[in-house]
Amino acid sequence: MDERYLELLDYRRRVNTLYAEVRALLADDPVAAHGYWRTARDLLFGAHPQSALPQHERAKFTGLAYTEYDPAFAFSASVRPLPHERYDVGTSTGDVIPFVRFGAVDLPVGTLEIFWLDAYGGGVFLPFRDATAGTTTYGGGRYLLDTAKGADLGGDGGTLRLDFNFAYHPSCHYDPQWVCPLAPPSNRLAVAIEAGELTYPGASAHELQWCAPS
Repeated sequence: MDERYLELLDYRRRVNTLYAEVRALLADDPVAAHGYWRTARDLLFGAHPQSALPQHERAKFTGLAYTEYDPAFAFSASVRPLPHERYDVGTSTGDVIPFVRFGAVDLPVGTLEIFWLDAYGGGVFLPFRDATAGTTTYGGGRYLLDTAKGADLGGDGGTLRLDFNFAYHPSCHYDPQWVCPLAPPSNRLAVAIEAGELTYPGASAHELQWCAPS
């Protein structure tokens, strides 16, 4: 048996459990929820065999970099329906992954379109790129939601909890072997979102050459 499948199953379970615990904490103490999320992600990245980090990076890993929690970047937004449209989202390797665009959220920082993974099981996907891309964050953008992989901050009915303090990088930020959908042009914000995960500090500039903006 290929143990990688069971390792990946374990990783997905841990991420799903993490976000369930974060959702429970968010209701009363967003700062504590954010701190817990950061600590749990560091443990997964540093020790789990399915970490997005290359093997040679794990031994020297000391933690991911984040901004401190800022409530100004936390929103609850209604989903504005859009005509369903098949959308091939570009990836870090130049390929595409099929999604269905089904709605948008209008936030104080700008409008972002929301996608549904057009594959078995599906899931809501919300990537974005902002003015920090290529400087303090990955040039391809970050993710707010990826419910197919457990990254879900919750909501109520037609609303979504969208907290940029929990924005995180796709796996290809740490290792180019991963194939990651990136933020399409419709989800590129003109403002700087000074919240969430920052560029990974543990690798050299040479090792992070794939993080340059495109």
